[in-house]
Formats: sequence, C-alpha cells, structure tokens
Amino acid sequence: MQRKIVAARNLVIGLLALGLSGCAAVVVGGAAATVNVAHDRRTAGTVVEDQEIQWRAMGMRRDDRELAQKSNVNIEVFNLQVLLTGQAENMEIVEAFAQRVATIPRVRNVFNEVSVGAQSTFSESTADAWLTSRVKTSLFGLGIEGFDPTRVTVTSSQGSVFLMGLLTPTEADAVVERVRFVSGVKRVVKLFEYLDE
Repeated sequence: MQRKIVAARNLVIGLLALGLSGCAAVVVGGAAATVNVAHDRRTAGTVVEDQEIQWRAMGMRRDDRELAQKSNVNIEVFNLQVLLTGQAENMEIVEAFAQRVATIPRVRNVFNEVSVGAQSTFSESTADAWLTSRVKTSLFGLGIEGFDPTRVTVTSSQGSVFLMGLLTPTEADAVVERVRFVSGVKRVVKLFEYLDE
C-alpha cells in the first residue's frame, strides 16, 4: 500500500513539472490553442502555423542524432519566430540546427539562445519550470487596463527569462519591470513585437 502511495505521489510531481515547463501544451494540444485564441493577438491562422512550425522543428531535433546526444535544445514558437534555449556541448551543432529550422516555411526569425555547457539536470529543469510559473503568475494584476498576461510567452533557462508577445511599448515596459524583480531571475531578454499604443 505504501509503495502505491509513493508511486502516485511521484507521478503527480512529474506531471506538475511537465505542466509547469510548458510540456502540457503538447499533451493538451489543440484544446489549449482553441481557448487561447480568444485572448491572443495573433490571428487564428498564425497560431496554427506556429504549432506546425514547432512540430516540424521538434521533428528535426528528434531526427538529429548528434544534436540529441550532445544537447538539450528547447523550442518555443511565437508569431512565426522561433526561440531556441538550453545547453549544448558545442555551438556548431546548434547553429547547424538553427539554420535548418530557419528553412521551415513561414519562419521569420530564429533566436539562438542556446549556451555551451553541460546539459541541465532534472533539478535545474524543474527550477526553470518553477521560475517560469512564478514569472507568469507575477504578471497578473499589472495595473494596465485591458492587459492580458496570457499574451506574454515566458521561457526560462538557467535563470534567464525570455519574453515573447505582441504588446504595446507601455505593456512591454511594465512586464519587464515586473519580471526583473521576480526571485530567481538573473537576466530578462525581450523578444517582443510592438503594437501601436
């Protein structure tokens, strides 16, 4: 009986870690996208294209044996722009991967933010997932009329927080100012695209 309780607890912890890291989007897939489109400033077509780009990039990553063995590259796509984060043994394999991703139809930019170093451990990945969750939560109650925090895509890697979204300059400045003071944030990287006020 005790063994079943421990196994169930470990399963719940694992699922929480996946959910916090954004992997839940892969599990929930289209349902989550349908809900988010109502709040998203991207067109429904762009949301679908972003998902297709992400799936293609993930397929490229899976099929590249050297990349799989020597790196842990994470892929985030927003408004036809691709963000690569994580760690790799050398930059050459990541740059080659980034160039291949850039050939996917409709990709406008590839931001290669992968660092050279040892692959992150489970505890480091969990810490990044927890940091992402804290940053997302911090954006509620920002005090800007009509601001929807779900319009900001947050990715964390070793204390660096990457922010993507379609925001006004006022929204972007307020978001960055809030995120800078979240415990555990070492660096904030703005990858916003700006809308008119």
